Amino acid sequence: MTSPLRTNQDLDPAALRQAFGVFPSGVVAVAAVVDHRPVGLAASSFTSVSLDPPLVSFSVANTSKTWPDLRRSAHLGVTVLAEHHGEVCRQLAGPVESRFDGLVVSSSGDGALTLDEGLAQFDCTIYREVEAGDHIVVLLRLHAADHGAGQPLVFHRSNFGKLAG
Repeated sequence: MTSPLRTNQDLDPAALRQAFGVFPSGVVAVAAVVDHRPVGLAASSFTSVSLDPPLVSFSVANTSKTWPDLRRSAHLGVTVLAEHHGEVCRQLAGPVESRFDGLVVSSSGDGALTLDEGLAQFDCTIYREVEAGDHIVVLLRLHAADHGAGQPLVFHRSNFGKLAG
């Protein structure tokens, strides 16, 4: 038996993070070539939004030091990470200067940077940014898409995992 939802409670950030964490999500790399160097971040808030026009979204913290640089690129690459990319995801969340060390990537003439071993790659431009509390919701318009076979990396309860089966 579950207890009823309580109203007018203080939403403690730690408790809220735990509640949000029960919902599993995939993980993407959002990246571009900016000032002749790779710039990118990992995001677990990626979702499809619309087929017409073709839109996807992800969220980035207002405190991100990477987003102000990344958003200057004409195009952004989004790569859906595969189940074996747990360490890659940690690397993309680590020190800026080594985020792409040892990774095999491709870039478009417009600056979109994607990981070659990802499950899907998208070439995007920023469609709109929406302020949303302590994050920015970034809507991206798709210009190209490709996908392959495999299983996605899953982020659940602050850990990486894979789909069963």
